[in-house]
Amino acid sequence: MQHETHTSPGARGRRSSLLAGAAVGAGLMAAVDEIVFHQILAWHHFYDGSTPPAALLSDGLLHAAELVLVVGGLFRYADLRRRQSLVARAAWAGGLLAAGAFQLFDGVVNHKVLGLHEVRYGVDLLPYDLAWNASGVVLVLAGVLLASRR
Repeated sequence: MQHETHTSPGARGRRSSLLAGAAVGAGLMAAVDEIVFHQILAWHHFYDGSTPPAALLSDGLLHAAELVLVVGGLFRYADLRRRQSLVARAAWAGGLLAAGAFQLFDGVVNHKVLGLHEVRYGVDLLPYDLAWNASGVVLVLAGVLLASRR
């Protein structure tokens, strides 16, 4: 257990570490989605409700956003390390929480509420939706468990 002293990163270091990890985690999960499911498997695009050029543009915008998140989060992470304020467990927790939150948001809001795209077309969606959202739940739960440990 870490005690609060003048050398301890404290609550502010934990919060900043959590946020740095969250940026990296959300960006990396978006990258996995975009690279694996949009490009390699070609199951869907970020927005499938228009023309192929519009779908490609939507993927490019997602890619730009994920890069900003990952690079920004890594710069923040490096700054926290430089200032000896990094709380590694909080950074990992933030990464897991945000990766899972991204996955759940994509699976529930983008896939079902807004109908921007489905996980895959031409198949029974139930197993795909369950696996997609279950992976998000597992990541969120792992992040919560890690964040709650002192």
